[in-house]
Amino acid sequence: MTKRPHRAAAPVRPAAHPGLPARRRACDLVEVVLVRRRPLDEALDERTELDAPDRALARKIAATTLRRLGSIDKALGERLAKGLPEGLPRLETILRTAACQILFLDVPDYAAVDSAVRMVEANGKTKGFAGLANAVLRGIGRDKADLLGALDPLDDLPDWLRERWIAAYGEAETRAIAGIIAVEPPLDLTVKSDPRGWVDRLGGTLTPTGSVRLKPEGAIPALPGFADGEWWVQDAAAAIPARLLGDVRGLAVADLCAAPGGKTAQLAVAGAKVTAVDRSPRRLERLTENMTRLKLDVTTLAADAAEIEGQYDAILLDAPCTATGTIRGNPDVMHLKSMADIEGLGRMQARLLNRLGDLLKPGGRAVYCTCSLEPEEGEGQIAAVLARDVRLTLDPIRPDEIDGLAGFVTAAGHLRTLPSHWPAADDALAGLDGFFAARLLRRA
Repeated sequence: MTKRPHRAAAPVRPAAHPGLPARRRACDLVEVVLVRRRPLDEALDERTELDAPDRALARKIAATTLRRLGSIDKALGERLAKGLPEGLPRLETILRTAACQILFLDVPDYAAVDSAVRMVEANGKTKGFAGLANAVLRGIGRDKADLLGALDPLDDLPDWLRERWIAAYGEAETRAIAGIIAVEPPLDLTVKSDPRGWVDRLGGTLTPTGSVRLKPEGAIPALPGFADGEWWVQDAAAAIPARLLGDVRGLAVADLCAAPGGKTAQLAVAGAKVTAVDRSPRRLERLTENMTRLKLDVTTLAADAAEIEGQYDAILLDAPCTATGTIRGNPDVMHLKSMADIEGLGRMQARLLNRLGDLLKPGGRAVYCTCSLEPEEGEGQIAAVLARDVRLTLDPIRPDEIDGLAGFVTAAGHLRTLPSHWPAADDALAGLDGFFAARLLRRA
């Protein structure tokens, strides 16, 4: 932000509204990411006195602010003649979250402005800027139509990601990716059986690959079938890699880096004898809770996947990555990750891939996948491991293996989904996470 107008007169506000605690919580969540540099999910897991509707509102404001931060800052900067004073991150956060509500959320403008001004006044360091906040935010509300008409989705991407994606996928595709990740993602479910029946029960749609898709409305545990363990939440793209292992009935399958367990559940439902491996005991505990709800029997192992022993008929390696393919659902990723993470995680991915030749039985197959759009974490890793380990060979993925898969299979026989795939008239029901997957065989 680079500009600041003259100080405005003290605002005349309507009566207090009940959404102030949720908006204060939204500011806290944004600062967890942008100031404290911690993942949004960690903050959302913390205990709060807010009721369910206020928690949902706080999350929606925070996530949308993080998704549209570039556009928000551009709108604020045009109305701040001298910028904001140094050392007042809370003032900046209050303005950002209020501008987000005015521009992108279905809330009354006066509620966003009123709560913002009250928060500015209540903070000893910022209370002298209540008039400024009122003037700036009312100006954004007045000019909302023009601001929305001039939006460029590329403004919301950090420079480093925008440049990388244009180099990898072209400007038109990058613009499409930016446009879809600016919108809250749909809720995708993987069901144990009868997906069309669950579409009817839940009022959703069926994706080309068989996931049940809903608009994200209401509490997930309140949906029919949740308590009975009939389905689990899993993005449609994340549901593909486990299926690329083919028929796993009766096979010993290792799911490496398994938590929270969506792919583990798929393998268990398909009849595999699954060993779910994750180095985090806490994450593995959550996986166990999920398997209990789903009434699935799997073996768990808290260990570094690169250091386990034994041999398996098949392996699913969902490697740690920058997760840039999941930004739509995890908008904090684009503010927390950097080029240094690609390099560091790349070394970890290579270390895990180097173990496949030892852990696979002769003739066994493995699927390596990442929820990243970065070629170094996908295509680059596969080319490198095939050059290093002569025991492994590529088993190209065929476009006709799974219904709806054809558009995602590359000429090299890899899987590559982009968030901009599956466009729809309603963006709330369009797209999917960005994923890479490749299938490998250990030579007999």
